Amino acid sequence: MQDFTDDPPKPHAARRRKLPLWHQLVYWAAVLAAFLGLMWLLSGILLPFLVGIGVAYFLDPVVQRLNRWGTPRILAAALMIVLLMGGIILLLVLLLPMLLTEGAALWRELPGLFEQAKSTLARQLDEPGTAEEDSAFQQMLGNAGEALRENYQTLVAGLFHGVSGLVRFVVFWVIMPVVAFYLLIDWPRVVRNVDELLPREHAVTIRRLAGDIDAVIAGFVRGQVIVCGLLAAYYSVGLTLAGLNYGLFIGVVAGLISFIPYIGAFIGGSLAIGLALYQFWGEPWLIGIVVTIFLIGQFLESQVLVPKLVGRSVNLHPVWLIFSVMALGTLFGLAGAIVAVPVAAALGVLIRFGVARYQESALYRGETGLYK
Repeated sequence: MQDFTDDPPKPHAARRRKLPLWHQLVYWAAVLAAFLGLMWLLSGILLPFLVGIGVAYFLDPVVQRLNRWGTPRILAAALMIVLLMGGIILLLVLLLPMLLTEGAALWRELPGLFEQAKSTLARQLDEPGTAEEDSAFQQMLGNAGEALRENYQTLVAGLFHGVSGLVRFVVFWVIMPVVAFYLLIDWPRVVRNVDELLPREHAVTIRRLAGDIDAVIAGFVRGQVIVCGLLAAYYSVGLTLAGLNYGLFIGVVAGLISFIPYIGAFIGGSLAIGLALYQFWGEPWLIGIVVTIFLIGQFLESQVLVPKLVGRSVNLHPVWLIFSVMALGTLFGLAGAIVAVPVAAALGVLIRFGVARYQESALYRGETGLYK
């Protein structure tokens, strides 16, 4: 075999040099800006695709296991999609009619409940206070009631505006499972193709960061889904047994949005306690039961469910999660709010990596030169 060790270097190889760091940073910053701009432009149609990608990501481990047990990947993917859609349909058939009934009834009664609460409070506050204080209080309540009526009419008009919402709903449930199914079939090939596109110099580091991000997302999202389901069941059953009107609807809403720290408990608790004050006025022990239900729920969430099912190793601070959901929801709508948690997890891993690299650098240690 011919020995090429002493061959002179080829002209184009001799001229090859490493791309400067700032060139690489500018390039990847431009790629990120283009990606974010494209997401912003297409935010109106991204929802079924993003949810389909998320479904494929979370179901892929199960499909892989079935494939290792001898099930063809296409059959395993089809089985998981059928089971998923069947479970969703069953859940909707069992719960959706009750939730829609309670939610619609609560929505219709909110203005009336507010007016009755205003009258009750006005009667309670008739005796104490001066005439000026009572007048100011009555004006404040009147302004709040008028604002509620105006917003109610606007929201109802928007809610029932045209058929576009129904069309988007149907399109979502048609496209999402199709996207998830095809991604589940091709997931190993997609991962290989992405890996082949990684810059070779940084491939090992990127793979390690991707593994860390995957661990954080898997640990947080998969655990948080279970936590939200358990809290929704707890709140809805507890409030219903306590005799609170619309307890099922309020409990499900409070549980499902509890993935945003404190927000779910605050919204659900405020609504439930407000209704309890109106419904159980004069029966403070019943109001105390509703308050106790949410206090116990908060204790279970923070001290039992989250530490056991999610774990504290994911290092996602509640303030960071709240900011991510609000920021991405403002920029990209519902699609942004859905991807907020995975994006927050990924950015958290990248920020910790950047801080670690900075603390290893000569800049941090005050030595000559920027890097070690």
